[in-house]
Amino acid sequence: MADKSGLVDLTIWQLSTLLRKKEVSSKEVTEAYLERIEAVDPKVKAYITVTADQALRAAEEADKRIASGDHRPLTGVPIGLKDVLCTEGIPTTCASKILEHFVPPYDATVVARLKDEGAVFLGKLNMDEFAMGSSTENSAFFPTRNPWSLDRIPGGSSGGSGAAVAARIACAALGSDTGGSIRQPASHCGVVGMKPTYGRVSRYGLVAFASSLDQIGPMTRDVRDCAILLNSIAGFDPKDSTSYPGEVPDFTSALGKELNGMRIGVPKEYFGHGIEEGVESAIKRAISLLEENGAQIKEVSLPHTEYAVAAYYIIAPAEASSNLMRYDGVKYGLRATGYKNLLDMYKETRSQGFGPEVKRRIMLGTYSLSSGYYDAYYKKASQVRTIIRDDFLKAFSECDCLITPVAPTPPFKIGEKVDDPLQMYLSDIFTIPVNLAGLPGISIPCALTEDGLPVGVQFIAPPFREDTLIHVGSTYEGLRGPVAPWPEL
Repeated sequence: MADKSGLVDLTIWQLSTLLRKKEVSSKEVTEAYLERIEAVDPKVKAYITVTADQALRAAEEADKRIASGDHRPLTGVPIGLKDVLCTEGIPTTCASKILEHFVPPYDATVVARLKDEGAVFLGKLNMDEFAMGSSTENSAFFPTRNPWSLDRIPGGSSGGSGAAVAARIACAALGSDTGGSIRQPASHCGVVGMKPTYGRVSRYGLVAFASSLDQIGPMTRDVRDCAILLNSIAGFDPKDSTSYPGEVPDFTSALGKELNGMRIGVPKEYFGHGIEEGVESAIKRAISLLEENGAQIKEVSLPHTEYAVAAYYIIAPAEASSNLMRYDGVKYGLRATGYKNLLDMYKETRSQGFGPEVKRRIMLGTYSLSSGYYDAYYKKASQVRTIIRDDFLKAFSECDCLITPVAPTPPFKIGEKVDDPLQMYLSDIFTIPVNLAGLPGISIPCALTEDGLPVGVQFIAPPFREDTLIHVGSTYEGLRGPVAPWPEL
């Protein structure tokens, strides 16, 4: 049996090997994670809900499966779930007061698929309320802290997921990405995070923020784990009308290939003004490393990049204002008390239930969809979105993938930008275009700054070429070597 205290340091694939050989039990692994959550999470505050009893029962079931010879790559592996994914019988709050006591009657498709694999769920992870934010400071309950520096943000909106993987209080996690909400916290927490192509992973049971942008994806310790987790959650789902019906490759088959002949584009618009020097130099070192090992580096242009943030902050709030209409105190979730009539109940429920950032985006979205403004705002933003996608497709005619920064700065201090929404929005400038274009993107740890803060490098591929991201990402990871030991906490 492996040393129990060291079990939380293992990747999915390392743990899976031990479980398959019966050198350790899922119950022992799960107990090790629950003990570490109890010791460490009061500092990090990654979990909204810890499901210890359910996790131990699931671990016992996983051990029975393994004993019977039914072992899959995720059987018995402890995983955390962003609290925007519906889980039958377990609260799904979206980090909002309006859903604080909501318990879904069904599982999201990705949750059901992981259950079929025999994965163990440790609990539900903190996030920005309804996935609206870049720092996890917009949670209605508490901010999550970055394990590398507890006075800094972990990124958002999947900040709890990124922090849990980095703090080793989950072996891996699922997040959701609407404008960078997997990749940016992955960069800030020094973990791997992938946003798959829109349609690659079912959105059924994902509480919607912006339906044409949202996508669920893995957050893991390394690229191999990312491929394993993506294998389990990807694929067509008849319950999701936007689900892609094409065949899903085995993403692990793309691991560790050579870079010879790989054409990697460097978008000139992603470098220069606004990027901290430590971030830019780290990305340039990554580019040089790839070039030294056989990749062909080519400068490309994405000329409409400057319009991406403006287009996103029309499209996403417009869709959010429509999606969040359902939270009115009538069917489920919070209902205010002491109201005078039906209209007053709507008003009081939504006033009390939604936080400031959610209210801000509902108002922005409602305005841009209102009579007389639709053509000027939402329609025009949708046209800009098409142009941005065309820019990417043109670039991909010259290269196999792109390399860019993930965020212009390392993780900033908690409270530093909370009163400046525009600065907060601009922190997603390198991730938002990928969502607008529906492309896959991955963040991989790249370096630590002089202050010991993680920096991630982003690779972007053509639609449904996640295998390209796994290929170049895993090879880069091998060339780069270890960045640093995980934070001890």
